[in-house]
Amino acid sequence: MDHLLYGVAYYDEYMPYNRLDEDMQMMKEAGINTIRIAESTWSSEEPEEGRFDFTHVERVLRAAEKHGLHVIVGTPTYAVPPWLAKLHPEVLAITKDGPGIYGARQIMDITSPAYLFYAERVIRKLMEVVQQYSCVIGFQLDNETKHYDTAGPSVQNRFVRYLRDKFGTTQTMNRAFGLNYWSNRVDSWENFPDVRGTINGSLAAEFEKFQRMLVTEFLQWQADIVEEYRREDQFVTQNFDFDWKGHSYGVQPRVDHWEASRCLTIAGVDIYHPSQSHLTGKEIAFGGDMVRSLMNGNYLLLETEAQGFPQWLPYPGQLRLQAFSHLASGADSVMYWHWHSLHNACETYWKGLLSHDFLPNETYLEAKTIGADFRRLSPRLVHLQKEAKVAILVSNEALTAMKYFPLPEGISYNDVVRWLYDALYEMNVECDFLYPQSEDFDKYQMILVPALYAAPEELLERLDQYVENGGHLVATFKTGFCNEMVKVYHDRQPHLLWECLGVSYSQFTVPEDTYLSGDTFPLSREERALSCWMELAIPAGARVLAWYEHPAWGKYAAVTEHVYGKGMATYIASMTTPQALKAILRRALEHADLWDVEQQVSFPVIFRQGINQAGEKIVYCLHYSGEERQQTWLHEDGVELLSGKAVHQGEQLTLKPWDVKIVAIPAK
Repeated sequence: MDHLLYGVAYYDEYMPYNRLDEDMQMMKEAGINTIRIAESTWSSEEPEEGRFDFTHVERVLRAAEKHGLHVIVGTPTYAVPPWLAKLHPEVLAITKDGPGIYGARQIMDITSPAYLFYAERVIRKLMEVVQQYSCVIGFQLDNETKHYDTAGPSVQNRFVRYLRDKFGTTQTMNRAFGLNYWSNRVDSWENFPDVRGTINGSLAAEFEKFQRMLVTEFLQWQADIVEEYRREDQFVTQNFDFDWKGHSYGVQPRVDHWEASRCLTIAGVDIYHPSQSHLTGKEIAFGGDMVRSLMNGNYLLLETEAQGFPQWLPYPGQLRLQAFSHLASGADSVMYWHWHSLHNACETYWKGLLSHDFLPNETYLEAKTIGADFRRLSPRLVHLQKEAKVAILVSNEALTAMKYFPLPEGISYNDVVRWLYDALYEMNVECDFLYPQSEDFDKYQMILVPALYAAPEELLERLDQYVENGGHLVATFKTGFCNEMVKVYHDRQPHLLWECLGVSYSQFTVPEDTYLSGDTFPLSREERALSCWMELAIPAGARVLAWYEHPAWGKYAAVTEHVYGKGMATYIASMTTPQALKAILRRALEHADLWDVEQQVSFPVIFRQGINQAGEKIVYCLHYSGEERQQTWLHEDGVELLSGKAVHQGEQLTLKPWDVKIVAIPAK
């Protein structure tokens, strides 16, 4: 993989008539060099039990070799055929809502012996067929894999064995989860109740952690099978997705991406985002930064929208802006879902690069310009190496715990994560993501910790040590409140961090007509408004940057900073407006010596950068606005790669609506 991959998902099985050569010729004309196939077509590959038919797969592979296209082959296991559900009804997941009913994809019990037997068989048959084709460059394990809420008897029996191995005795487990409450205390493993009915958030969160472990196990199982067949030059990936809020949004609650990615040779992802006047680039950057951080390197964008939903039809220029935005985050590919628009079934109006008539349209014509630029600039844009100085620590355990103990006003854990991330993004501060398992805290000058509600002491001690060693920590409300079993710590809050933060609290409430006070931050009254949650923080050595403006809560701190050892810690005890958060973060960034030329510019002009293979600094200037504007070039002199023109420091650049400029600055 020495060049950028530009591609589409392609399903010959779905075509209303044979146009394979015509499609591939149109792909070549658009600069598309890669297709992704087979990940959802089990019923075509095994139309009835034991009878295999890889006609469509081989047709496409032969055509790809003829036209010089790369192929990524997906294992077809995320959508089971009707005959399997009929033959073995137990392959359908039993969830909290009851037994599954056949119809949709991703409805199976990924631990079912019957499912695993037939899945392994079709994977092996597929691998035997495709391994002879040189155009196959890699394999995708399943697709957007999750645990699908599987909670049937066999899964629960495994969960009980897991608990027995972890705790030894029910008495130890009862204490860990506080199961004496409402007589939930379990007297023996044999009498363990159906976990779907539990009212104990600790036990429920542990079960969701166990379910995420099933995903890691399932993907490793598939990887081991594929490993028996793949060539050394072929990669193994997975199409990770995110929490969903009408588009890709936050940390995926049903997969531990960090653990699940251990079986891959390169991480893959799908990222979907609002478009038209709602295009901001935030989801592109967030998803890219998250998946890049999993394996600390480049990744494959395996799916993103071309036309997508009707409301996502891109304005002129947006498809280009989106494509280069992905590269700016470290992607080595841009691939659309999918090539053509479907003529029936539930995704008929999730449109591909081509519309239902298969004719060139404005989106396809714009894609041709992207393909030409990718081909021309690939040596300078592929394998962009990024080195962030700021990281955000995220946690599946904290996410799950806050599901059972949610914030008011419908605010979720991911809302807090995005509150912080979006502010950094608009301030042109690039970041990585850390996980509780990450070992490299000290490589970052600043770590932000959103609502780390449930955390083991070891993790809190590492954060404490990080500050003492000279790092700058920015922590928010709801941090360090519970242990990993979602059992509230019974001493000062935030547990173990109160000394580092220089502040503690024992009471909290929901702000009503409450504002930040003080003159540290030059904000309007509207920008000082607080929402959702507020902790009545009492300084314990910290400097108060803002108090609460409220007749009852005025003596409590809302924002503090504290010098601790060689470092500094900032604490935000309430949810602020985006404007106030940016003011707080600006102060923290300046103290951490992280305020540079990029921060002199803010959204809708976004700068993202990295180092290419030749040692050049590549700076992407991304303009997320429909209005033309002038932008001073604040970086060093370089060459704008799309136009070939020289760019000088201090020069005024004209940014057209939804524009992108890419400047290469020579290695020093």
